[in-house]
Amino acid sequence: MMNIVILAGSNRKEATSTRLSEYIQALMVQKGKQVQLIDLYQTPVPFYSPDEGYHNHPGLANLKKSMLEADAIVLATPEYHSSISGVLKNALDHLSKDHFGGKVVLSVSSSGGAIAVSSLTQLQTIVRNLHGINCPEWISIGGDQRKSFSTPVAETIQPDVEKRVKHVVDAFLQLAGQMSKTKAH
Repeated sequence: MMNIVILAGSNRKEATSTRLSEYIQALMVQKGKQVQLIDLYQTPVPFYSPDEGYHNHPGLANLKKSMLEADAIVLATPEYHSSISGVLKNALDHLSKDHFGGKVVLSVSSSGGAIAVSSLTQLQTIVRNLHGINCPEWISIGGDQRKSFSTPVAETIQPDVEKRVKHVVDAFLQLAGQMSKTKAH
């Protein structure tokens, strides 16, 4: 069974990027995938320092173990000042190509403005540097689209947003499945 990790990178309790991550997780579970959501608000990791080992930090140990075991990855961030969140960047700094190499990665962002292209572009650059495989599709919600994820259950998803998210999740799962089959042979 394909093992997917979603890393929700916000430091806000009710972040729309985290709610979107929860919705993506639910869609994938409905399709029979094993999905673990790591919410960096709930499980923060220490500030990255190359001088520290952090061997006794349970949140960081869980993050590293989960990312190593993942077959595919979803990275979700709010867009702050045309960039990814500091919380997500910090978590990614703790990781390496061992965690991402050869894995398909979907980038997801939520912006207070119209769309969050800057943060998505930065995520894709980071994924390339970590030897991951960027999914050619991505998800960006902004402005009024964020209202679709203002509640934990996502009861008010706008039809066009729902259609787009489902399309991207399907494309991501198809690519991740193809890559898993390639690795197995």
